[in-house]
Amino acid sequence: MKKNLAKRWLFYVVGLVILALGIALTIKGRLLGLASWDVLHYGLWQTFGLTIGSWAIITGAVIVFLTALGTKRWPRIGVYINMVAIGVFIDIFNWLLPEVSGWVAHSLIFALGLFVMAFGVAFYITPNLGAGPRDTLMLVLVEKFNMKLSMARNVMELGAAVLGFILGGPVFVGTVIIIIALGRLIEVFLPVTRSLLVKFLGEDDPDIIKVI
Repeated sequence: MKKNLAKRWLFYVVGLVILALGIALTIKGRLLGLASWDVLHYGLWQTFGLTIGSWAIITGAVIVFLTALGTKRWPRIGVYINMVAIGVFIDIFNWLLPEVSGWVAHSLIFALGLFVMAFGVAFYITPNLGAGPRDTLMLVLVEKFNMKLSMARNVMELGAAVLGFILGGPVFVGTVIIIIALGRLIEVFLPVTRSLLVKFLGEDDPDIIKVI
């Protein structure tokens, strides 16, 4: 079981790296807009400096603190790993990837980023080792305010996008596309990532995510 757990953690971290790559790709294709939280991180970077990845970590830390206040318990360790790893690798990939120009290039790299993001999310949630800070806060909103899951997510996404837009973050048709398409693409990729993890483990594991 310990060997399986170590492999699940490795799979989890690789998924976070893939997700960060997808986010960085959409940043390079930002003429089409960004995902709601990335609009906020981009806007904070534009306004206050630092880096986009740094702001992803900082906002994640604030959310973790607020979540801990609301639940009176600290989140699982996977939340912290998620928060730091994604922020660090966003900056690494943002530095490594070249800038592109023109609507065609931005559209292509944005589309690639969307698929990579979805695959990364499916990859990191498959080992079932904990959601990110924002998903954890969403579950707290559901629990504390009796919201529907979709309503809690929409409130958070809208709030992040509006605040980010005010700070200068890019909001356009791509922002809407991500909101509509990302969840569906994650569902498409989940059976693939589950199959990959089972093969990596050498056996099925009742603790990993189930695909219905």
